[in-house]
Amino acid sequence: MTDKVVVITGGSRGIGRAAALAAAARGYRVVVGYASNKAAADEVVSAIQAKNGKAIAVKCDVASEQDILALFEAADGFGTLGALVNNAGIVGKSGVRVDEMSAERIQQVMAINVTGSILCAREAVKRMSTRHGGKGGVIVNLSSVAARLGAPNTYVDYAASKGAIDSFTVGLGHEVAGEGIRVAGIRPGLIDTEIHAAGGEPDRAHRLAPMVPMQRVGTADEIANAIVWLISDEASYVTSATLDVSGGR
Repeated sequence: MTDKVVVITGGSRGIGRAAALAAAARGYRVVVGYASNKAAADEVVSAIQAKNGKAIAVKCDVASEQDILALFEAADGFGTLGALVNNAGIVGKSGVRVDEMSAERIQQVMAINVTGSILCAREAVKRMSTRHGGKGGVIVNLSSVAARLGAPNTYVDYAASKGAIDSFTVGLGHEVAGEGIRVAGIRPGLIDTEIHAAGGEPDRAHRLAPMVPMQRVGTADEIANAIVWLISDEASYVTSATLDVSGGR
């Protein structure tokens, strides 16, 4: 156990939950950010503590700058920030074309998926960059294969938000590469999580599984394994790169 802290946004369920458990198993102190489901976040903390790990849950809607500031202030009191996993994200209702989308829907998707990720990264850089007296660290941004596929007739706004994340990973990675910070991304494919239900299609991943070269959906644990590799020293020469974890899709 070290005093190295990882902040995981959207850490109460799905990929975030799996990443929190995997990071804790590797000795990280985990700050579980959650938007609304306190019970789920507390369960993740309890699961980590049951295995002698250290974790805290902090309410944080990443669409709120004040919530983000509070999240990182809580992390400051928990140890030395070593990694950020920008995992929080939403999709709008599935099956909606661009000519049917409201400005409110688009703005909400961008506020959480893009602006929230950039602001969280800003706070992480302030703490980890050697330019600011930090000791270095890693930022992992969650993208999606939708960024490459475009998600036509499904959720083009979500795909566009993840395309922005891909660009952000490259740009920020170059910006802070000389300051001890690595920035990497992960593009999950069809993963068995609750995000599909949030879009109104709980069976979407399994319905589309035959389109995946590996002929199956992925698990949250498989994405978490990639995340904890990227934040580890084993990935010490990886920055401004995005890894597809998609079964070949």
